[in-house]
Amino acid sequence: MATPVRKAVDDELLALDRQLCFKLYAASRAVTKLYRPLLDELGLTYPQYLVLLVLWEWDHRAPPPSPTVKALGERLMLDSGTLTPLLKRLEAQGLLSRRRSPRDEREVTLALTEAGRALQERASAVPERLLCATALPLADLLRVRDEIDHLLEALTAG
Repeated sequence: MATPVRKAVDDELLALDRQLCFKLYAASRAVTKLYRPLLDELGLTYPQYLVLLVLWEWDHRAPPPSPTVKALGERLMLDSGTLTPLLKRLEAQGLLSRRRSPRDEREVTLALTEAGRALQERASAVPERLLCATALPLADLLRVRDEIDHLLEALTAG
């Protein structure tokens, strides 16, 4: 049987505002909400924007590799069941193409279209506009990003 002190400690530990998972969830939803109007102007959802960020990054590498759905899923920490509908919609919008690899039909390669590349120019204003919408100094946001990066590394190690 728990003592009154132990019960109070347990209750405090289970308070919603003490939960790291809730703070991360709420912050993620708040950031995504800030992105929504910016991405609406581009005709993109937040997950579609993330896909394009990775493809734009990969598109500028030299020599350019043939990005695959599998590699994209690993980079975004998403499974193919989540990615496939996103990629289909982006393909329907004319922003990317998907092709089966001639070497291995199980592998699907991705390529930006000219429209997908052109969208990058318009999207380049999104980070600065988001920064302005937060009303926080850049140094604070970078510190939080780095701390979350450290947390993510710890959570996914091993």
